[in-house]
Amino acid sequence: MWIDREDFEEVPPKGYKRLFPGNKVRLKGGYVIECTGCTKDASGTITDVLATVVPDTKSGTPGSETVKVKAAITWVGVADGVNAEVRMYDRLFLDAQPDAGGKDFIESLNPNSLKVVTAIVEPSLANAKPDQKFQFERHGYFVADRVDHVQGSKPVFNLAVGLKDSWGK
Repeated sequence: MWIDREDFEEVPPKGYKRLFPGNKVRLKGGYVIECTGCTKDASGTITDVLATVVPDTKSGTPGSETVKVKAAITWVGVADGVNAEVRMYDRLFLDAQPDAGGKDFIESLNPNSLKVVTAIVEPSLANAKPDQKFQFERHGYFVADRVDHVQGSKPVFNLAVGLKDSWGK
């Protein structure tokens, strides 16, 4: 199964409640799992998270709440997930007033105002119609691109509204 990279930390910061070695989380709509470690490639990048299923904890079944966890994470099955182009938009300028005080606004352009990533999404999203809207949990609201999204073969989603904004921080 695929999980969001942000849902695992090998050495978690204080207060982190998602997946890390020795911790248990619930898979949304599924079982409780316990992380047993991870594997890394030659460069030290984490490639796999290892976990075991806690028996008798499937959501909605009798006794499923006997194991208490502090977090639930979303997931997509490896056999079912569909690759999609996801365009993550951020503010155009790094400065709240890019031309104040005679500054050249070009120097305040945010080089990361557009990030294009490949994400693995639920299979139903491949059949979305252009301009159809969705919430991607913990990330924001997205819309299937009007031009580049090809229903059934090339899903492309654009961030419309993010859920977190740290502009004022």
